[in-house]
Amino acid sequence: MVESRPEAAHLAKAVISQPLAAATLVQLLRLLPSLSAEDGLTAESLAYATLQGSKAHRDWIARRKIPSGDLIRGGVSLSRQGDDVVAVLSRPDAGNAIDQPMRDALYEAFALVNMDRSITRITLRAERKAFSLGADLGEFGTTTDPATAHMIRSRTLPAREALHCADRFAVEIDGAAIGAGLELAAFASRITATRRSWFQLPELAMGVLPGAGGCVSLTRRIGRQRTALMVLSGRRIGARQALEWGLVDALVD
Repeated sequence: MVESRPEAAHLAKAVISQPLAAATLVQLLRLLPSLSAEDGLTAESLAYATLQGSKAHRDWIARRKIPSGDLIRGGVSLSRQGDDVVAVLSRPDAGNAIDQPMRDALYEAFALVNMDRSITRITLRAERKAFSLGADLGEFGTTTDPATAHMIRSRTLPAREALHCADRFAVEIDGAAIGAGLELAAFASRITATRRSWFQLPELAMGVLPGAGGCVSLTRRIGRQRTALMVLSGRRIGARQALEWGLVDALVD
């Protein structure tokens, strides 16, 4: 999977800089094939909770740079056209970064689809030039107890509901799909992306691993090795490579 010496050197440097997160990720990815998707989400959350309490993650929280300006709360606009529902991430001025209100709205949207079997499809889109820049950096560290954070994820993680309607779930990506945004999208049965789109899992540099369902969703789409490569390297991949890997199903203009 590592195609060049410079790429291998970059990968080694990233692993050495975050050895606990890298080791925990690899252990989790090795475990996932023996688990159901639901149990995999639980295992991922427990692994994430373990790393939340680490010094490496606390140090990252202390160093992080949070964009200044007025607080813009996120949301999801829903519309129904016949038997189809369209859900639109609506926080464009923050790059559609997923904060608690948006996360709760996504959970409720997928729960609605699971309750109403007359809905034949839910399509997830986003406003403006970024699909999602991932989880809101300002909310990292707001729940300081890892056990409590795990219980919150167990009850409100959108991936837990998206998993049960994955066969009716479609995603249309334009622009950046990073972290939690990509992790949720990867559960869909069909993903299209524009040719300018790009994808990234940057969590290792934060001292953690993907915790919004990505270890489960991406391994089921692109396999353990490519998922590990994306997380351990933290590098972006373009739309063409995403298509070749099977991370997206089609490129559109």
